[in-house]
Amino acid sequence: MSILSEIPTLWLQISLVGAWLGVILLVAEGLNRFTSVDAEVSRKVVHIGTGNVILLAWWLEIPGWVGISAGVLAGAIALISYQLPILPSLNSINRKSFGTFFYAVSISVLVAWFWPLQHQEYAALGILVMAWGDGLAAVIGKKYGKHIYRVWGIQKSWEGSATMYLVSFAVSSLILLTVQGNVWQTWAVSAVVALVAATLESVSKLGIDNLTVPIGSGAIAFFLNQFWVIGS
Repeated sequence: MSILSEIPTLWLQISLVGAWLGVILLVAEGLNRFTSVDAEVSRKVVHIGTGNVILLAWWLEIPGWVGISAGVLAGAIALISYQLPILPSLNSINRKSFGTFFYAVSISVLVAWFWPLQHQEYAALGILVMAWGDGLAAVIGKKYGKHIYRVWGIQKSWEGSATMYLVSFAVSSLILLTVQGNVWQTWAVSAVVALVAATLESVSKLGIDNLTVPIGSGAIAFFLNQFWVIGS
């Protein structure tokens, strides 16, 4: 009976998440089809907007299996969209990238890891570092990036990398402040997470940073907080 009694609530939760994703996709598609906005901007609207779903899932206490299933479904849609123009706003860039697929995989992995541990904050941290950090770094770097550097043939800008670091630090700090308060571990962990996230983003190819950055950020924050025990 308890499972059956939870079904209406679960459907309401899924409907709220679905509505949010629908709005984000509609906005991005509208920008892509009916305005002269750069394709990268419409992609980053989806990138940042979908990442915030992890906050809804955490706040609404959506079961882990729902998040995992959603990630798997999104990954399948992403693979199909690389062959068929289902959502041009996701893939309308002039470079080969599997970022959308990796993004979906990272969500499934982080939810599968941290939901059973009752540490949803680390899944949220990883996804939001990628969503906001990488999203804003790409926009800032493209528009204002004047100081270019290359790593393994990958062109990046110091302006974009600085944005990645600062936003990653801000996102990590806000989440950890909410969960564990204003302790020294909050700031130390956030600084390390930001440095690792910026480094991983700077050396990525084919969009693999959408996998390495969120999983790496969530994992490092988790393990550092286990090592630097809160309250010590």
